[in-house]
This record gives sequence, C-alpha cells and structure tokens, in this order.
Amino acid sequence: MSMHDARGPYGETFTLQNVVSNNIADINVFNEPGEKGGDAGAHLVVGSEIVNGMVTTSEIATTDLHFFYGTFRAAIKVTEVAGTCSAFFWYFNDTQEIDIEFLSAQFNKDNGTFPVNLVLQSSESSEAGFDASNTKDFRRVNLPFDPTADFHEYRFDYLEKEVIFYADGKELARMTGSSVPTGPGHLLLSHWSNGNPGWSRGPPKTDATTIVSYVKAYFNSSMDSRQADFVSRCTDPAAEGAFCDVPDNDPTYFFTYQQNMTNNQTTYLDDENAAGCVGFWWSFMLGATLASSAWAIGL
Repeated sequence: MSMHDARGPYGETFTLQNVVSNNIADINVFNEPGEKGGDAGAHLVVGSEIVNGMVTTSEIATTDLHFFYGTFRAAIKVTEVAGTCSAFFWYFNDTQEIDIEFLSAQFNKDNGTFPVNLVLQSSESSEAGFDASNTKDFRRVNLPFDPTADFHEYRFDYLEKEVIFYADGKELARMTGSSVPTGPGHLLLSHWSNGNPGWSRGPPKTDATTIVSYVKAYFNSSMDSRQADFVSRCTDPAAEGAFCDVPDNDPTYFFTYQQNMTNNQTTYLDDENAAGCVGFWWSFMLGATLASSAWAIGL
C-alpha cells in the first residue's frame, strides 16, 4: 500500500511473517503460556524497520462477506510500544465501517490514561478526508484499565439502527443515525502504522506486538440459503430454547460446544464431534485464524 493510499508519510506492507501463531501449550488450560512461550494467541506485529519506504504491518480478515447484524467480540492485549494503531473492525467499504481502534501513542501509564477510539466511518468522514475525529460518529473513551497489561474483551453490536460498543461487557458508547451501516460486510483485525502525526504516529522505535486471544461472531447471515434455513427452523420465536444466551467476557464459551445450539450451522467441526474436541478447537482458535461462530443471533 503506497503512502498515498495509506494516507501517511509511509506506505504499509502487510506480510504473513508479521502474523505469528502461538498456540496454547496445554489444550485443557486456556490461559496458560503458548507453545513458544509468552502469551498464547495470534501475534500481530508492526516492524520498526522501514523497507522501501513502507512499514511492515499485519492483518487478519475473514473471507466470508455475509456478516450482517450481530454481536462481534475479540479478546485483545494491545501493544505498549508507541506509534501504532491496533484495530478490530467490521468493513463493507470506506463509508460503511465500524471501528474499535487503539493508538498506542495516546497511552499514558503515569496518569492512567488509556483511550480507545470508537468510529463509524461514513460519508461525513469521507468528506472530511477520512478524519472522523470531528464527526458525530466518533467517541474517544478512556478505559478503566491498562489495555497493554492483560487481555480484555472488546465488542460491538451492529443492529438495524444503532451500533453499541463495549469493553469487558460494560457499555462505552452507542451511535445511531444515517452512519449506521445498512448491509453485510466482513471482520478484520489489523495492526499498522503509517507515520501519520494525526493518528497512528510512529513508526514504532522497536517492533510492536498486539495479541489476539479469540474472536467470536454471532450474527445474521445475508446469504439467501441461511435466511431460508432460519424461516424453516424458527417457526415459534416464543418457544422454550428459541433464544440462546451469550455470556460476556468468557474466553472458554463457544456455541460449538453447546448441544442443540449449532444445528445445521457452519462450524469447524460437525455438531456430533464438536463437544469431544474442545481442546483441539482452542488450539485452532489461537492459530492466527478467525473463528466465525454459529449464526447465533436470529439464526
């Protein structure tokens, strides 16, 4: 990506080498160190060395593009190295985008200031040169914890007329109006820098790593086949068991393991074998791969 496309003094080059998988060492213990030592998860690296005018960066994205209304959650430990942007976001195009972004240069451990930037990219932000900071769909919220010290669950709920943002199950902000997206898109996690003094700053003086422990997506699919499945299966929304609770901030809970919650759903393992392969699924989850859950909201 050229510096023009990256909108900064440096370009960005996303490389596979900057996405490092560190699977859990013990498949029965979720919060133990990884096989390579240190925190288990997908390590997203931004390099400190400039290569041909570009910063080496990292990104993971789903290949499916039918993620519609739903709740989207990721456990992330953000880098403490100044000069990068760590992002968890939903994307359709440059004017329909839901962002949770951490700018490490904004963190101040001395006074306990740890902001997170919550954004709906829209036509308004496009007209402002994609600087959403002065639009109505931008919030900078100070977190009540240090996001670089441990993993925390960050979440956004994409609904028909509003988007609600959370950290560890506590609401941070909600946005409504014409900037709320109106169609399906896909999920991404990225860690980047382009030297833009108004946003990422940097590049970092040393290699910077943000770590993702898990991603969970419970959503309505825009696929006709999935919608037809829903109509045929959900004949009585008021019936017992028609709705499934999704617990907040629980790293070990996946619908894949719950009996009768993933019937006819696309999962990594078939329903019959999923419950007996919990450990292997955890290992797969932490292997630099986004796990799309069962279509849990409404389907």
